[in-house]
Amino acid sequence: MTGSIRRSRWRAAVTGGIVLLVAAVGVVAAVGFGGGAGGDRARAGSAPPATATVTRQTLADSETADGELGYGTTRTATSKLSGTVTALAATGSTVRRGKALYLIDNEEVVLLYGGLPAYRALAPGVEGADVAQFERNLAALGYTGFTVDDEYTGSTADAVRDWQEDLGLAETGRVEPGRVVYADREVRVESHQVDVGDLTQPGQAVLTYTGTSRVVTVELDVDDQRLAKQDAKVTVRLPDGKEVAGTISTVETIVQAGAAGADGQSGDPETKIQVTVAVTDPKALTGFDQASAYVTFTVAERRDVLTVPVAALLALAEGGYGVQVAEGDASRVVAVITGLFADGRVEVTGTAITEGMTVVVPT
Repeated sequence: MTGSIRRSRWRAAVTGGIVLLVAAVGVVAAVGFGGGAGGDRARAGSAPPATATVTRQTLADSETADGELGYGTTRTATSKLSGTVTALAATGSTVRRGKALYLIDNEEVVLLYGGLPAYRALAPGVEGADVAQFERNLAALGYTGFTVDDEYTGSTADAVRDWQEDLGLAETGRVEPGRVVYADREVRVESHQVDVGDLTQPGQAVLTYTGTSRVVTVELDVDDQRLAKQDAKVTVRLPDGKEVAGTISTVETIVQAGAAGADGQSGDPETKIQVTVAVTDPKALTGFDQASAYVTFTVAERRDVLTVPVAALLALAEGGYGVQVAEGDASRVVAVITGLFADGRVEVTGTAITEGMTVVVPT
């Protein structure tokens, strides 16, 4: 993924427009508009060098970035146990709550749902958010006789023994951190990092997994973080040219290793903004495996507004901006208030500006 941005370059348009504004002050004086911007008229000595029409449209500040079709962020299941790998969930398979991701010494390490990793043993007397997370899973798997809260009680231990019996584990009533792996939801096994029969120890990667839904992933520079607003609407252009609507589902900050230099040493790490986009119609992604896509982010949008080319703006001597309206062989300058700049045009409002007017675009 390149993460490169193909911008609409509205900032450049604005800068260019401002340069023209400074030059245009002389234009205003040259045509004799030294009075108020409200409506003094002067005869034009020659035809305007260029003109444009005041149009009513939707103006959007948008930027397009390279994306990648896939299953989203790849995560690693790391063993917290020592032993021999005796089974692995098949690559490409879906593993749901309570099912085994892999087996160590022929004992299951199971998937549960939650955002907090397993970091300590759970036993009677332990309290905390990790207890509540585990108990929610235990209840969802159909075990009863305990209260789902943040306290691990004797009743919780009894339910755990039932769970351990069903898994074929020693019925201790304790939950060791290496016995479960937490993920937000069901997962798709992407790859194996070990083979069946390998010895493993705490800290060793066993397998990688992703979500199960097809999504589009985009990596943005930190400077483009303004584009990455969770739940914001985007447009995705697929490899076949079809465009589908999407929504930003997650935004994460990631750190990538820097590219290796001529000496073989890694460069400084890079911080990126990783954006995951869920499309409105998942069926539209059918038939595409790992492939590129383009995602258009709309930062701001103004609907049904009057617009003119940025280059048509004039800096008025009394302050503010105006445009030179051409009316036959005559012209006049009218004051406008500027709004959104995008795609080389600018939103304008004012009592004397209307749709369909012809404005001069200085060259």
